[in-house]
Amino acid sequence: MEQFKTASDALFVLLGAIMVLAMHAGFAFLELGTVRRKNQVNALVKILTDFCVSTVAYFFIGYGVAYGIHFFSGAETLAQNSGYELVKFFFLLTFAAAIPAIISGGIAERAKFSPQLAATFFIVGLIYPFFEGIAWGEHFGIQAWLEATFGAKFHDFAGSVVVHAVGGWIGLVAVLFLGARRGRYGHNGSITSHPPSSIPFLALGAWILTVGWFGFNVMSAQKLEAMSGLVAVNSLMAAVGGTLVALVLGRNDPGFVHNGPLAGLVAVCAGSDIMHPIGSLVVGGVAGALFVVMFTLTQNRWKIDDVLGVWPLHGLCGAWGGIAAGIFGQQMLGGRGGISFASQLIGTAGGVVVALVGGAIVYGILKNTVGLRLDQEEEYNGADLSIHKISSSPEKESLS
Repeated sequence: MEQFKTASDALFVLLGAIMVLAMHAGFAFLELGTVRRKNQVNALVKILTDFCVSTVAYFFIGYGVAYGIHFFSGAETLAQNSGYELVKFFFLLTFAAAIPAIISGGIAERAKFSPQLAATFFIVGLIYPFFEGIAWGEHFGIQAWLEATFGAKFHDFAGSVVVHAVGGWIGLVAVLFLGARRGRYGHNGSITSHPPSSIPFLALGAWILTVGWFGFNVMSAQKLEAMSGLVAVNSLMAAVGGTLVALVLGRNDPGFVHNGPLAGLVAVCAGSDIMHPIGSLVVGGVAGALFVVMFTLTQNRWKIDDVLGVWPLHGLCGAWGGIAAGIFGQQMLGGRGGISFASQLIGTAGGVVVALVGGAIVYGILKNTVGLRLDQEEEYNGADLSIHKISSSPEKESLS
């Protein structure tokens, strides 16, 4: 247990944890507004139960894997330093629980409920904290090697790669293992449109996520004295850049517009403490373009049925953010320096590899044992059937 943290630090981190916890409502409403009406209840229940399973997995396994710290001592010990270590766990738990929340949006409308909970447990308990421990816990000497070789460690201040890229690339694996929703793509090459069920709910989810993101980024300092207004303004500028570019390239489409700030915020996480606000505006703008272009390609040309576009939004924009920190964090571009482009490339690639391998192991085992996908009747009537008909009269939709 660290001995130098104050009650102010504990409160600072606790407020950050509460803000990021609120972001999970944003994940829920973003998915709720995007999926078809018959699957709305399922979307809400998934996000809440995924968070609870994540809490158990991270408390008993994941936090120890990442940082070598456990909570099996007495309450008196845990209460030291105003319980700082406990609220730090709470804060980092909200990051870990974002992984299944991200995946949920990609696999919506055809994934079995219980196998996904099992996947959540293993991803949050083992896969995510494995890379978290490398990037933030100094495990295996990789950060020390990068510093000795390239002059700086891999820098990911608030998780562009550790959280978002890892979640997005695991989500891609899950989507590919599941396959497209029935009726989404015809044998003759036709594409059936599944428009969002509620733009207001989608917009509400995006706003909740955007507001909560300032806790996600700013409170990643984890100490009150380390808090920086630069992080807040960089987050703002990246959100603005992502929104405006998504507005233009998405031709005013409200789905693209409301995902634009999220793309920018995903990308700025890594370098929000070292970039200049103008650099953050550019980084966010590139992320907005990346999301619009790649979402369109994956859905229409490659026929990858990633419902919320979690691979473009989190996987690709997160990877871009890790690399962008190595570019716009340089002093020659107005950044604070102390960054290595080579280390950023290697660290980002490492996160992608861990996500792909870990995701393939978890979802491969589940697919070949208990199965991942709803049967045809369940998918036709709505995924709510997989949580025992919480909605008693699911809306039926044509699969033509």
